[in-house]
Amino acid sequence: MERRKTRRVRRAAGAAVALALLFAGAATVASARGDGDGSGAGAGVGADPVRVPGASSADAGFARDMAVHHQQAVEMSFIVRDRTDDEDVRRLAYDIANTQANQRGMLLGWLDLWELPKVAPGGEQPMAWMAGTGGHEHGGTDTGGHGHGGHGSGGAEAGSGADGVLMAGMASRSELARLNRLDGEQAEVFFLQLMTDHHKGGVNMAEACASLCAVPAERRLARGMVEGQQSELGLMRDMLAERGATPRS
Repeated sequence: MERRKTRRVRRAAGAAVALALLFAGAATVASARGDGDGSGAGAGVGADPVRVPGASSADAGFARDMAVHHQQAVEMSFIVRDRTDDEDVRRLAYDIANTQANQRGMLLGWLDLWELPKVAPGGEQPMAWMAGTGGHEHGGTDTGGHGHGGHGSGGAEAGSGADGVLMAGMASRSELARLNRLDGEQAEVFFLQLMTDHHKGGVNMAEACASLCAVPAERRLARGMVEGQQSELGLMRDMLAERGATPRS
C-alpha cells in the first residue's frame, strides 16, 4: 500500500518537474531571441549586448555554480542506477539525471550566449554571488565539514573543497566512494540521504537566484528548480520512511 502511494506521489512529482523543465526551455529560447517579458537586465539578451550580465553578477554566478551542483546529482543518479534493482529508486534517479542534465545545458548555454567564462573570475569562491542572502553560510544541510573550495569549470568535478566539496549540500569524494561500494537497500538509503542534502543546497541556491538574478528567464528557471526539487524532497522522505530510515538532517 505504501509503495503504491509512493509511486503515485512520484508520478505527480515527475509531472511537476517535467512541466517546470518545459517552461524553462521555452523561456531559454525566448531569452536567446530577445522576446522575453521585457523587464530586468536580461530582456532582449541576444539583441542588446549592453544588457548582458557581468561575469561577477548573480546571474553568471548561479549559472556557473548550479551547473557544477547539477553535474554531481547526475553522477550520483547514475551510480545508484547500477547499485539497485528497485524500480522506484531507479526511476527517481532517471528523472533527476534527465532533468538536471537538461537544466545544466541551459545554464551553460546562457554563459556561452553571454560570452562569459565558466570559471569564476579572480578566484571568486563558489556561492559568493549569494552574499547578503545568508544562504552561502548555511546552504541547506550541514553534512559534516562541507567547506567551500576553489571553483572548477562548468564541467569539472568537485575537487578542491573539504574532501572535494565545493558547495553546500554536495557529497564528498569519500561519500561518493561509499555509494559506489553499497548495494541494494543500503545503496538506496544512502543515495536518498545524499540526494536530500543535495536538493536542500540546490533549493537554497535557486531561491537566492529567484531573488537576486536579473534575467527573467533565469529567474523562472530557478523558481521551477525550487518547485521540482521541493516536490522530490517530499518523495524521498517517504521513500526513506518505507526503508526504515530518515534524512541525515
